[in-house]
Amino acid sequence: MSNIFRFLTSGESHGKCLNVIIDGIPSDVCIDNDFINKDLARRQIGYGRGGRMKIEKDTAEILSGVRFGFSTGSPVCLEIQNKDWVNWQIPMSASKLIETEENIKLIEAKKIINLRPGHADFAGALKYNHKDVRNILERSSARETAARVAAGAVAKCILKEFNIEGLSYVTQIGNVKAKTINNIFDVKEEIENSDLRTFDDYASEKMKEEIDRASQEGDTLGGMFQVVFKNVPVGLGSHVQWDRRLDGILAQAVMSIPAVKSVEIGIGSKAAETPGSLTHDEIFIENGKYIRKTNNAGGIEAGISNGEDIIITAAMKAIPTMKKPLNSIALDKKEEVQAHFERSDTCAVPACAVVAEAMIAIVLADAMLDKFSHDSISEMKTNYQNYLKQIEER
Repeated sequence: MSNIFRFLTSGESHGKCLNVIIDGIPSDVCIDNDFINKDLARRQIGYGRGGRMKIEKDTAEILSGVRFGFSTGSPVCLEIQNKDWVNWQIPMSASKLIETEENIKLIEAKKIINLRPGHADFAGALKYNHKDVRNILERSSARETAARVAAGAVAKCILKEFNIEGLSYVTQIGNVKAKTINNIFDVKEEIENSDLRTFDDYASEKMKEEIDRASQEGDTLGGMFQVVFKNVPVGLGSHVQWDRRLDGILAQAVMSIPAVKSVEIGIGSKAAETPGSLTHDEIFIENGKYIRKTNNAGGIEAGISNGEDIIITAAMKAIPTMKKPLNSIALDKKEEVQAHFERSDTCAVPACAVVAEAMIAIVLADAMLDKFSHDSISEMKTNYQNYLKQIEER
């Protein structure tokens, strides 16, 4: 990643707010606050979500870097308030503790010592030398991804200037798989109106049955999703150094999302069982233009975008916070206990898909800025058009 489009998030799950500061946005990009909030709402939708989604209705406030709806070229700061903060002002206070009997009781009630297998609790508490695991839980929580989605929405504002569009959808929850389609943009409306982000109504009902069954049993479910970005130009990324390869950067971005356990590009692991004659996408000329009849590479060859759709599939594990907890230990006494349970989702695969869409948008926006300049959107567009003309003349 070139790190032109850079962002940092801050905030805790039950803290006052989440913040994201984004640097590297060209001037004169239309930053649509309603568009950002729409993406935040998409992250919160999904069958199987927990009680937190009934509390939080995420919206972002733009604090800097935008004037009259357009970027100025300065860093953009966004803030997302946590509405549940009203119930956590003492347990999550940043100020020095006033040791009243009431305050101590409130803090003790929120203290966590029973570790949750599969979460950051064990490794994080040991790494950062915490006796109260809440110090780890609050930041490792997937609540942080709301800030990533806000940053991704800003990245999409840049990509929209070049007609680059992305869409995510759920392909599997538990053992239930949805049918496939060649062009998911043909069913975009169905996906966006589905509370499981799938266009397959039959599979959706079966997925809901699986989620309901897991919920009744105090269990959780994972699944798989796919993200597709279209109209990505040839030439993003590079083969010349390992850390400039676009597929590697994208894989890292998606893998960084909490609970994601595998990332595939194009046909992914199926490439291991497919002969070369059926794996590689043949190149043809049609009306003077390069075309492909297949896209097994997922739009990337040798770390460089090849002009086809970018296709990424990822697997999300089941959420580690469960009503029926697993066996674990108490950190303070090293005794065997049941893992801690805190309000949790049964399934969050649709939300994870939206977060992945945001992370991929961030990587692609950064790659576009790296290749086509990043001072102003007008300069960037001029360079982009000249580049397209150069390709046509090859």
